[in-house]
Amino acid sequence: MNRRESLKLLAGAASVALLPQVGSAKAATAAPVRVTLPSPGSAGSVWQPLVTRLGLAEELGLNLDWIVGDPGKMQTQLTAGALDVGVYGAVGLANVINKGGDIVLFGPALNNNTRWVVRGDSPYKTVRDLAGKTVASTPETSETYQQARIAASLAGLDFADLKVVFGSPLANLALFERGDVEAILTLEPTATRLVARGGRDLARVADMWEQGTGIKGTPILVGLAASRSWVEGNKETAAKVATLFKRVNGAIRENPKLLVDVAREIGIKPEETEALALLPQRARDSYATAWDAEVFKSLDTQLEVAARLGLIKQVPAGKIYVQV
Repeated sequence: MNRRESLKLLAGAASVALLPQVGSAKAATAAPVRVTLPSPGSAGSVWQPLVTRLGLAEELGLNLDWIVGDPGKMQTQLTAGALDVGVYGAVGLANVINKGGDIVLFGPALNNNTRWVVRGDSPYKTVRDLAGKTVASTPETSETYQQARIAASLAGLDFADLKVVFGSPLANLALFERGDVEAILTLEPTATRLVARGGRDLARVADMWEQGTGIKGTPILVGLAASRSWVEGNKETAAKVATLFKRVNGAIRENPKLLVDVAREIGIKPEETEALALLPQRARDSYATAWDAEVFKSLDTQLEVAARLGLIKQVPAGKIYVQV
């Protein structure tokens, strides 16, 4: 996203303050859209507080019903129809489609912001050094875990050689700090909190992906997802939801200090001053704004590599993404 586009997004958000009654009236008459809200400790947990502060839903005439859920719960909610909009990555979605599901991606959510973090005095130099060690990770069904598994395979580490403990970002943080695990596979803002407390980045999954595939740039981690029938039956609403996420993510990329403004809501305490100082620069690029041919190529490549490594049964016959 160039500076002119970013300024347009911020200008649009700022304009809401001048027309609060009009925006509120639009939202009040709109049917509620049930949208997933990632649990505290994950990058997506900033969406609700920032959408509210910037007035983006009112501007677009959206009535959002935010529903908290971890990755495993979110997938069940979306498949069961308890959610209208969730988030999915390429590998997780391919597994659902290969089992007969009909979920589709229709907009950007997060780029891969996952990091392997070890203690500052740890002897480990690469992820391969973790073979045989106990590590903590987000749930096995999460795209954070799935993409890290692909990247690690490309780097010569088979996850079968690890002792993996699965949990939420905040639960894994506690395990790491107690010394129960040698490393933690985690995403922002938890990774920044660990580094601020003396931890060390061992590797970025995005860098491992680039080294393993030769594809430049950070791959998309998850996109906005909904049932194909919901998208086709609510095209205008789906387009507005995609626009909303582009705008809130664009606002963060233009002014990453917004993350500090909602630090309490995402699990960072005011006294964690070093983490707050590091967060804007480290987490900025986590927020995806593009939904175009380059992103689609990344998604297609992720599926091809996953199929080659045997992580999915096959690449789905149709495209897993659409434009709205």
